[in-house]
Amino acid sequence: MAAISCADIDQSFPPLKNDRVLRAIRGQEVDRIPVWVMRQAGRYLPEYVEYTKDKEFFSRCQNPEVACHLTLQPFDRFDLDAGIIFSDILVIPEALGMDVKMIKGQGPVFTTALREKEQWLEIERKLLARVGVTDVPAALQATEVIRHAPELVEALKYVYDAITLTRTRLDGRAPLIGFCGSPWTLFVYASEAKKTKTYTEVSRWIYTEPEFVHRILSVLAHVCAQYLIRQIKAGAQLLQVFDSHANVLPPKQWREFSLPYLTLVAKIVKEECPDIPMIILPKDAPFALEMLTDSPYDMVSIDPTLDLGKSHRLMLEAGKGIQGNMSPTTMYAPPEKVRALASEYLVDAFGKNSPIPRRYIANLGAGMNPDMDPACLGAFVDAIHSYGK
Repeated sequence: MAAISCADIDQSFPPLKNDRVLRAIRGQEVDRIPVWVMRQAGRYLPEYVEYTKDKEFFSRCQNPEVACHLTLQPFDRFDLDAGIIFSDILVIPEALGMDVKMIKGQGPVFTTALREKEQWLEIERKLLARVGVTDVPAALQATEVIRHAPELVEALKYVYDAITLTRTRLDGRAPLIGFCGSPWTLFVYASEAKKTKTYTEVSRWIYTEPEFVHRILSVLAHVCAQYLIRQIKAGAQLLQVFDSHANVLPPKQWREFSLPYLTLVAKIVKEECPDIPMIILPKDAPFALEMLTDSPYDMVSIDPTLDLGKSHRLMLEAGKGIQGNMSPTTMYAPPEKVRALASEYLVDAFGKNSPIPRRYIANLGAGMNPDMDPACLGAFVDAIHSYGK
């Protein structure tokens, strides 16, 4: 199979006028530090609240026109260097036949928790039936699901349609980011079914049925990879994988149950799309940084627990970059204080009169919260862009 060329896909869209994020990931010079933030399209924006007041959460993701509108909203306020498609990491479990609700005050809730092996085997059987494959022995089901993953991810066509529409309407103002959750993170959500502080069920899984957990994670990795490949074909210009539950595992277990599948996702994607930039976010897992120095990912997005300057130097030596990692709590300061803190944060990391750092994208260490002031994000973006001027 011939590799997919991003340059060929680019021909179908308006020319890119702001390529700072892509240049930063490639290690090329930029005229200012590029910046975007997680959840930049979200409830902290009054216009988001107004537009979505009569729209259920997943219905927003499933309507390309709505998803496009929400993705573009922050560009009306801020001079951002990337957009990220409005969607959710849990659209994959939904596409696999799991029922997920977004409950106000609780977050995502799975109607049925994944607690037994037979539940997963039934999911595999139903997925195979969807593509016309029946009577497969249980031991071979996972292999068959993996083989049919490119067909199965067509259930997420609404995401691809939203990406194509959004990139067209962005009109080259900035690159568009596609994303997915990591296999481990999706497994945690499905096992726990709702927000938890103890992670009891997923812990039972890995210590009592480790081989079966690897089976599940392998299937999820192939599905995630094919989902990302379809996003590229639809117009995504770079990708981010969110390992939002990386912190659930100690380092040894993260190396066993998350890292191999993160690597598998990136390898599959890069085999088909060699020039697509990929970012990995191992949330609240500072130990993961060194383990990712030889991964297929081009950049690691770090949280505020890590020193930005040291992390950047470590990854530069490995030929990779860093994204992050200012504490989102900074957004609760007045705008002028945010501006000062952001400037100080860059000086601490890179020096006062240093050139603009290569392989660096500014971001918060986590996403915007609903009670944050949009003016504070504006101050943050302006301060980042002012560094080195």
